[in-house]
Amino acid sequence: MQATKRALLIACGLAATAALPLSASADTPAWPTKPIRLLVGFPGGSTPDIAARTIAEPLSRALGQPVVVDNKAGASGNIAADQVAKATDDHTLGIVINGNLTSSKMLYPKLPYDPAKDFTYLSLIATAPLVLVAQNSLPSGTAFFDAARQAGDKWNYGSVGVGSVGHLGMELLKSRVNGFKPEHVPYQGNPQVITGMLGDQVQMGLIPPGVAMPQIRAGKLKAVGLTGGRSALVPEIPPLADAGVKDFNLEVWVALLGPATLSKTAQARISREIEIVMKDPDVRRKLFEQGWQAVGTSPDGMRTRVKEEAAIMSKIIATRGIKIQ
Repeated sequence: MQATKRALLIACGLAATAALPLSASADTPAWPTKPIRLLVGFPGGSTPDIAARTIAEPLSRALGQPVVVDNKAGASGNIAADQVAKATDDHTLGIVINGNLTSSKMLYPKLPYDPAKDFTYLSLIATAPLVLVAQNSLPSGTAFFDAARQAGDKWNYGSVGVGSVGHLGMELLKSRVNGFKPEHVPYQGNPQVITGMLGDQVQMGLIPPGVAMPQIRAGKLKAVGLTGGRSALVPEIPPLADAGVKDFNLEVWVALLGPATLSKTAQARISREIEIVMKDPDVRRKLFEQGWQAVGTSPDGMRTRVKEEAAIMSKIIATRGIKIQ
C-alpha cells in the first residue's frame, strides 16, 4: 500500500512539472509577466511602425501578454533606441532601422547609446531593396548614368535627411560610378522627395519600393534599377548591375532588439517565438504587401549584418565628410 501511495505521489509530481509553461521551471520564473512595450522611433503609418504592428499581434498571442506598440518619434529613431537601451523593466523591446545601429554613432558624436554594447540583438524582421527613381523624362539603364555624368553637379537627388539610408546610399553610389556627381537636397520624408521629382526640384532619389512603385506604375516616374539583385517585391525592375553599377548591394531593414540587460529567460523566449512568427504565412504576406520581405534571423545573424554594414557606412561617412549639422 505504501509503495502504491509513493508511486501516485511521483506520478502527480511529474504531471505538475509537465504542466509548467515552456518558459518556466523550478529555477526559472515565467516570462513575460506583464504587457510588452514595443518602442518605435517613427510616427504611426511609417514603414517601421507598419512592420512593428504586423508582428505585434501574433507575438502577443505567442507570449500570452499584450504587445503594445509605442511610437516615440524623433532624431531618426535615436530617441526610441536610447529609451530601449536604458530600459530596466525586462519588458521593453524596440524596432529599429539600419541607421540606428550602423551609422548613428559616426554621425552623432554625442549619441547617448552605444549600438554595439547597449542592446541585446534579437532578430532582423524584414528587408527591402531601394529603387533608384528618376524623373520620367530621363533615359534608362546605362544611358541614365551617361546623362548624369554630362550634367555633373547640376543634377540633384533627394533623401529624407542627412545620414539617412537614402543619403548615404547615394553617396555610396557616387563612389561606385565615375563622374556621377548629383548634389544632395534633404526633405522631411520620401513622399516629399517624390513631390520634388515631379516638381523638377530634384532628378532622382533612392526610395523604398513600397513608396516608389505607385508613381512608377502610374508612369509618372522611372525606375533606373534596384540596389542589389532582382527582388520578388518588384520583379519588373532590373538591378543596377544591369546598368553597369558593380558591387552595390544596399537594403533598408527593420530589426527587433532589447536592452543589454534583457534577462536570459526573456531572450530565449522571444528568440523562440519570433522565429515562429516570422515563418507565419499571414505575417509574411502582410509584410510583402507593405513592401517588405520577411526575414527572421538569429541574434548572431543580426549582429553579423550590423557589423558588416557599419563598416561600409562608416567608410562612406568618413571619406565624404558627412556630418549632422
